[in-house]
Formats: sequence, C-alpha cells, structure tokens
Amino acid sequence: MSSATAPVWPDEAGGVTRLRLRFRTWRRTRPFWAGVLAMVAGVPILYFPYAKLSFNGMTVAMSTTAGSGSLIIGILLMVLGLTAWYQPMSRIFAGVATTLLTLVSIPVSNLAGFGLALIPGLVGGGLMVAWAPLKEPEAAEPAAEPAAHHDAGALGDEPTAVQGVIPAQAGEPEEAR
Repeated sequence: MSSATAPVWPDEAGGVTRLRLRFRTWRRTRPFWAGVLAMVAGVPILYFPYAKLSFNGMTVAMSTTAGSGSLIIGILLMVLGLTAWYQPMSRIFAGVATTLLTLVSIPVSNLAGFGLALIPGLVGGGLMVAWAPLKEPEAAEPAAEPAAHHDAGALGDEPTAVQGVIPAQAGEPEEAR
C-alpha cells in the first residue's frame, strides 16, 4: 500500500489517535499559539492584584487601587485569546488589542504582572497579527489536448509540426523566439 492509496483516517486507529489528528487539523487552521500566549498573559495580570502571599506567617497583600483595571485587562486578554481561536478572521483586531492591553497593563497592573505577562502578551499579539490562513490550492487548468498526429502514409499529407515544437510566428522579434 502506498501513501496515495492509504485511507485518510486509518480504520485501525483508536479513538485517542483520531482525536489527536482532529485536534491537530483544528489547531493548524487558526492562530493557536498566539491565543495560548494571550491567555497565559492574562493570568498573572489577573492574579497578582488579588493575591495574598504568606511569608513565614506574614501575609503580604498585593492589592492596589488598580485592581479593577487589572481584572478588566486580564479577562479581556483571555477573551482575545479565545477570539483568535474561534474567530480567526478577527485576528488582526485581536492582535492589536492584545498588544495594546499588554502595554497598558505595565502602569495599571503591577508592571504587567511583575513582567510575567509582558513577553507572552507582546509575542501573542504579534503572532495574531502575523498569522495568515493557508491559501487553498488553485485547481489546475486542464492541459491542452495534444495535436493529433496524422499517419503520413494513410492520408498522404506530410505532418507540418513535430509534437512539442511550436513553429516561429511571423512578425515576432528575433529575441522573443
């Protein structure tokens, strides 16, 4: 069996293999990693303003007056990551918005979640803007039918052109031939 005759979905493949192949096909048709990075960037922005860390029994609260701004920015980054997955045609808007929200989170949200959201947010936004869907292959135009060959003995006339050789056209410049 050659690869040309192999079935698209092998019958002997289990459910896990089929699920993995379907996920791979879905992932390749959208800016998947850009969405993942945007959602990852939203987590520290959302987490740190509301976190209460404990060091040796001493509680440290990171709460600031910008808690509501951090909440909005974190949730919007996660929503923009999901938008890139499920609405790939709005990827440019989502990418620009992700980049801008990440930059706005520097002064608003504890230096963009102490820098943990800065790199994933900027890279994810850039990947969203840069991603483009694959072009569908164009249907090949049907090839011209080869010229019919006449048997010189049967019809009595001489063939004027050999197959694959195009006679020079009159009036065509010498360089073009």
